[in-house]
Amino acid sequence: MKAERAESMRGRAVIIPVIDADALARNWWVVLVRGLAGIIFGVLTFIWPELSFAALVLLFGAYAFADGVLALITALRQRGNDRWWLLVLHGILGMAVGVVTLLWPGITALALLYLIAAWALLTGALEIAAAIRLRKVITGEWLLVIAGIAAVALGVLLVLFPGPGALALVIWIGAYALVAGVLLVMLAFRLRSWARG
Repeated sequence: MKAERAESMRGRAVIIPVIDADALARNWWVVLVRGLAGIIFGVLTFIWPELSFAALVLLFGAYAFADGVLALITALRQRGNDRWWLLVLHGILGMAVGVVTLLWPGITALALLYLIAAWALLTGALEIAAAIRLRKVITGEWLLVIAGIAAVALGVLLVLFPGPGALALVIWIGAYALVAGVLLVMLAFRLRSWARG
C-alpha cells in the first residue's frame, strides 16, 4: 500500500505549505509538537483567563516563537523542494512575531492585536493551501483545513472587533490555539500511521 502511494507521489511536490508528503510523514513529530504547544497555550488561557495582558503577551510570544522555530526546522529539512522558502517565510514570521512580543511587551494592545491578527491570517492561509495540496495524497487533510479556517476566523474576528477587553482577547486566542492544537495532534498521528503504512 505504501509502495503504491510512494509511486503515485513520484514527480509531484506536495507541500505544507510546500513540503513533500513523505518527508512530512517522516517528521510527523514536528506537527505533534506544534499541536501540543497550541493545546498547552490554549489550556493555560482558559485556566487563568484573568491573566494580565502583559502575561498574555509573553505567553503568546513564546508560542509564536516556538511555532516559528518548528516551521523553520521543517523547512530546512525540505531544502530540496523548489518552494521550501515559503515554509522558511512562515517560520521567520512566527519567530519575528514572538521576538517582537517578547522584547516589547509594553506595545499597545491594539498594535499587538493587529500583529496577532496578521499572523493568524497568514498561518491560516498557508495551512489551507497545504491541505489542498495534500488532499490527493493522504486522508485527514481536512484537519489541516479546519485548523486553517480557525486561524483565519481568529484573524478576522480580531480585525473586525478590536475593541473587546483583554479577557475576550485571551478567550479568542486560547480557543483558536486549543482547537488548532487538537487538530494538529490528530493530523500528526494520521501522518505517523501513513508513514508506517
